[in-house]
Amino acid sequence: MSIEVIEQKTVYQGRAFNVRRDKVRFHEQKTTSVDIVEHAGAVTILPVSEGCIQFVRQYRHAIGMELLELPAGTLDPGESPEACALREIREETGFAAGRLVKLGEFYLAPGYSTEYLYLFLATELHPDPLPGDPDEFITLEPISIEQAYEMAYNGMLEDGKSLAALLLAQPFILKP
Repeated sequence: MSIEVIEQKTVYQGRAFNVRRDKVRFHEQKTTSVDIVEHAGAVTILPVSEGCIQFVRQYRHAIGMELLELPAGTLDPGESPEACALREIREETGFAAGRLVKLGEFYLAPGYSTEYLYLFLATELHPDPLPGDPDEFITLEPISIEQAYEMAYNGMLEDGKSLAALLLAQPFILKP
């Protein structure tokens, strides 16, 4: 595929991401503009302890409601995905992970975003809280492993990153 990038311009600089407008030419056709969300990348953690998955419930303004999801967060500059996962689990759940296993990684929405997501399974949890983000209002909700999968299968979990983590974690946490 022949794609020519004619111009790239940052049109918005935000706290969590930037928006870039690219002027491109596809297959020697006329030019078009494509808006791209530039994102540093993120992690999602599936914390398991004593037969329960530690979910968080938090308000998500983009959808105007609270959402039940797995702990997650954005990579800080120069931070490895593993370090981010270890920090985020402490900030959002108050637990530290004694063991962290990478479940997978993928682009979240490549049609408009550069965000790359890393998924981790966290076990051997023990209390070790870190102060969280002051603009996040999070409630911890432990849910049994069986109930979490039932909720996923029945459409009661609406967060894509949480559903992907549950799928990839199945061989590790569901007993045959």
